[in-house]
Amino acid sequence: MGFVLSWRWLCLIMAPFVLSLLTCGESAMMSSSSGTGFDDNYVVTWGGYHVANLNGGSEVQLSMDQSSGAGFSSRSSYGSGFFHMKIKLPDKNSAGIVTAYYLSSTGNNHDEIDFEFLGNKEGKPITLQTNIYMNGQGGREQRLDLWFDPTANFHDYKVLWNPYQLVYWVDERPIRVLKNLTRQGAEFPSQPMKIIASLWNGDSWATDGGLTKTDWSQAPFTAQFQGFDVAGCVTSTGNSCASPSHWWNGAQYQALTLDQATAYENVKKNYITYDYCADRARYPTQPPECVLGE
Repeated sequence: MGFVLSWRWLCLIMAPFVLSLLTCGESAMMSSSSGTGFDDNYVVTWGGYHVANLNGGSEVQLSMDQSSGAGFSSRSSYGSGFFHMKIKLPDKNSAGIVTAYYLSSTGNNHDEIDFEFLGNKEGKPITLQTNIYMNGQGGREQRLDLWFDPTANFHDYKVLWNPYQLVYWVDERPIRVLKNLTRQGAEFPSQPMKIIASLWNGDSWATDGGLTKTDWSQAPFTAQFQGFDVAGCVTSTGNSCASPSHWWNGAQYQALTLDQATAYENVKKNYITYDYCADRARYPTQPPECVLGE
């Protein structure tokens, strides 16, 4: 904590000279991440024999074969934050395989914020599907083609969730924005959520609508994860997770900047392949967040 605080003071001094798009809060988060191991904030929840700690606990590998996949979750639940995970996806023929990174509460009326990477045949693009559950209702899928090969290197997948907006990021690009429009009648995630990651078989639906099945001759399938620091408000501490004292709730995180908004429009124009808001056959009456401007 002392190092992060010192970094924030340094940021205030050096801010005029910083040429990065990162804010001071994000820079502090990245600077403190190198010393955070998996066991500090996370625990294996299933498929323990398919989980390997690598590089002294700074990296975790999940594997899947016909017997099992694997998963882990955060030890704590959070009420707001700027969450991230660096992920390298299964390569070669990964059709039917789902690599998931998401936030979720519990119960039938749960909230959930999903990254789901849908595997594909070798040489074909992996689809990134995002989905949002609010009060137990999902069906808010968006899908996009990534502008890089997510199996070749680690990339940073991030979620900003605060009282003002929910933003999905891939590296430094926002790819989805949900504004908090509850005062206008829309829903917005509000329940304490844990951070969860998993690798599992989704060949009933994940690739070509379920027509392409998992090729088990390619097993084991593996995905690697890094970045186990958490910049979030732990709900069990009794803190107000909407407090402006949390840097991710500050003014610079309450809306996209002009450059971020431009990058977001570029993603929507060039990479989005499906948006539930535009699916009028599925939703003849658009959901409120679509009408109000997700």
